[in-house]
This record gives sequence, C-alpha cells and structure tokens, in this order.
Amino acid sequence: MNKKRKVLIAPSILSANFTNLDKQIKIVEKAGADWLHLDIMDGNFVPNITFGPLVVEAIRKITHLPLDAHLMIINPDRYIEQFYKAGVDVLTVHVETCPHLHRTIQQIKSYNIKAGVTLNPATPTSMIIEIIPFVDLILVMTVNPGFGGQKFIDKMLEKINTISKIRDNMNKKALIEVDGGINVKNAKQVFEAGADVLVAGNSIFKNKNISKALIDIRKSTF
Repeated sequence: MNKKRKVLIAPSILSANFTNLDKQIKIVEKAGADWLHLDIMDGNFVPNITFGPLVVEAIRKITHLPLDAHLMIINPDRYIEQFYKAGVDVLTVHVETCPHLHRTIQQIKSYNIKAGVTLNPATPTSMIIEIIPFVDLILVMTVNPGFGGQKFIDKMLEKINTISKIRDNMNKKALIEVDGGINVKNAKQVFEAGADVLVAGNSIFKNKNISKALIDIRKSTF
C-alpha cells in the first residue's frame, strides 16, 4: 500500500438521528470527518425517499464540511441548479439515470462544483469508461442503493481495483469513493483496493460512541 495516500472519511447522514442532527454533525466534525455524504433518493430510481434541497440548505448552514451529494434520482439534470444553490460541493449522478451523461457532467461543472459519476453493483465498469476523463469523482456502490445498513458485497473489491487502475491511466486527479457497508472490518481492504473516500453511515452514527467509531475506521486503514 502507498503510505502517501490519505483516506477521506465521509459520514452518511442517512444513518444519523435527524432529531439531533446538528449535534451529531458537530460530533463528526470534531472527530475529523472530511466530508458529509448526503443520500438524495426519490422513491423511483431507488425504493426509498429521503430529502431534497431544502434540507441540504439547512445542513449547509450548520457545517463547514464539504457536502457530498449523491443523487439517486430520475432526471437529475432538472435539480442540479437547486442543489448547487443549496450549497453542495460535490454532486454525483448515476450512469443508469443519465442518457446524456457527458452533458450532465458538463452542466454540474458549469456551476463550479465537483462532478461525480456512480454505478450500481450490477452495472459493468465499461459503462463509465468514456466519462472518467471528465469527472472529479467515481463512486462505486458496494450495496444496492436505497437503504442504509446493508452488508458490503465482497465481489465489489475487484471492481474497485479495476476502476482504480483505469482511473490511474485516464484521470489521476479523480477520486474513487466507495459507499455501502463500510466498517472497521473492511475499510482497509477497500482503501487498499484503490478507494480514496470511504462513506460510512450505520457504522458511525449507530455506534454508541460516534466519534470513536469514525476515528477507528480511519485508523483501520493504516
């Protein structure tokens, strides 16, 4: 493993206690979180509904951390400007929902925010090869999107490694983010497979000691 690489930890607020969100965000800030991951679901592309730009705007007011928004929605182009105005720093769309993916990525970048592309576990890596040179982030789903607390799909380690090698050849500046079932037991494997950003929800926010849980995940990658 290249010791010079730094892992970024992005707690997913989908698993947080929304009645106490301000306090829990402050806890992960103090514990050294690098980003906050925001799961935006529409109940159509995935079988769950979470929140939209108004909640993102409220979160923006209570944290200095970069906001990493993952749009699990149909027709994401319609909402890019709204999420930009709400204050996101990274906006990621699914290859499965974007028939004109290059145009969608260009639209995101036109707002001077980072653009990401993501793919579901069953979607082949070949679906994103053409867009890799144009993105800032590649998000690899290691569970089927829709709900928190799912078990990490071990087979996805090979996919992360494959995408990492392609990224190194095509766009070394792009970060690889991994989302789904990340915990202290598998974080090192995921990091060594090529991930730069680890999204963790239940393993942080459902822990009795949120701060320690985040710190332990980071330490486990050393």
